[in-house]
Amino acid sequence: MAPLLLRIGLATVFLFAAISSFLSPSDWIGYLPKFARDIVSANILLPIFSIGEVVLAAWLLSGVYVRFAALVCVAMLGGIVLANFSLLPISFRDIGLLFAALALAVSKEPLNE
Repeated sequence: MAPLLLRIGLATVFLFAAISSFLSPSDWIGYLPKFARDIVSANILLPIFSIGEVVLAAWLLSGVYVRFAALVCVAMLGGIVLANFSLLPISFRDIGLLFAALALAVSKEPLNE
């Protein structure tokens, strides 16, 4: 039961962020790392990242290869924390989400893989 709850919780977070970034992109563009915005326009990069979040959320909810999906979550959240380290008062929550994804990845319960 715990892995299912972790999957739902993580998927909800990724879906919320993606939907919110489509509805209010100006609220989210500032979280994209500057080096990435220097390579690709933020107006292009943000929707691409948001689509990736939707795909990741769907993957988590599908229950297929959950360990790999959880590891992708760990990598994505780790990148978000590192890229926004100067915004730690805001992004500190992502550290908790990272550990939730890590817990899902190392869970001993069957994950429907």
